[in-house]
Amino acid sequence: MISETALRVTLVVAAISALIVVLGLFGATVRVICLVLIAAATLVAAPVRARNGGGWWWILAGGAVASIAGAIIAQPAATLGGLIALLGGLVVIVGSAVGFPSEE
Repeated sequence: MISETALRVTLVVAAISALIVVLGLFGATVRVICLVLIAAATLVAAPVRARNGGGWWWILAGGAVASIAGAIIAQPAATLGGLIALLGGLVVIVGSAVGFPSEE
C-alpha cells in the first residue's frame, strides 16, 4: 500500500504526462517517456485501486491502454492512432483527477 502523498505525486505525474502527450509539446522521445510514466503510474496506483470504489483506477488504466495503443496505431495510421491517443490521454487526466485523494 502506498501513502496518500505518494498516490498524489503518482497521479499528478500521470496527468502531466498525459497532457504533454495530448498537446504534443515535445518530440517523440519525450512523448514515449511520458507514455512509460503513465503506465508506471497506473501500476504504482494499482494497490490502492479499491479506494473510493475503485472505478477511478479502471478509468486510469483504460486511458493508459488507449494512449499506448493510440501511439502504436499512429505509426501506420496517423489519424486513427492520434484520435485514440488523444481520447486515452483525456481519460488518464480524468482518472487522475477522480482518484486524487482528498483531505478528510
